[in-house]
Amino acid sequence: MQVLVTRSPEDAGRTAEKLAALGHAACLAPVTRIVPTGDPEPDALWDGLIVTSAHAADALTGLDRDRPVFAVGARTADAVRAQGFARVSVADGDAVSLARLIRETLPPGLVLLHVTGRHHKDEPAASLHAGGFRVLSWEAYEAKAVETLPEAAAAALRTGQIGAALHYSRRSADLVVRLAEEAGLASNLRAVSHLCLSADVAAPLAAAGAATRVAGDPSEDALLGLLGPPPPHRR
Repeated sequence: MQVLVTRSPEDAGRTAEKLAALGHAACLAPVTRIVPTGDPEPDALWDGLIVTSAHAADALTGLDRDRPVFAVGARTADAVRAQGFARVSVADGDAVSLARLIRETLPPGLVLLHVTGRHHKDEPAASLHAGGFRVLSWEAYEAKAVETLPEAAAAALRTGQIGAALHYSRRSADLVVRLAEEAGLASNLRAVSHLCLSADVAAPLAAAGAATRVAGDPSEDALLGLLGPPPPHRR
């Protein structure tokens, strides 16, 4: 089966390899690309670091490596360690578990620096603020939207070659819906099975009338599990 992957190029290649191992072909059509914002680091003292994406890794080079770091998941933690940080605590892949980990590890009243993207969600900052922490958000990178639906996606949707699409963020799902509509391919997009990392990611697709399925937990393995078992080997 051909599977539409609209992640940024930095992530799409790894997903394509996993799909190939499952017997599927990836149609790589990124609707965003990761670029630095150029925003300066907040001019304030902080006690701990929050990292919710491996995309933040390049922004960490000038930060204090003696501070504790709280990473949203294993891949993000690996990217942080590669930058020389040793005191890395790892959550279960979502903002809820990340906020809980921080609350269980640190006393309230501390200042935390969240290195994040331009279009970030309220969590985990909202829960941490409610728990007595001060969170500084540094929007160090941005998932910049492309202007038109990538030709690979447009052609595959137009000819009915896509059997399923993978969606990892609400913003990228929003973009896919808008770009498909602008390309005159809204009905083609609705004909595809859309597999989503969370209910929040699925929301714009469901609102557009597309059939969605949500992973049992916010991990790529759970998302890929929605594709079902690999096809039987043919001799």
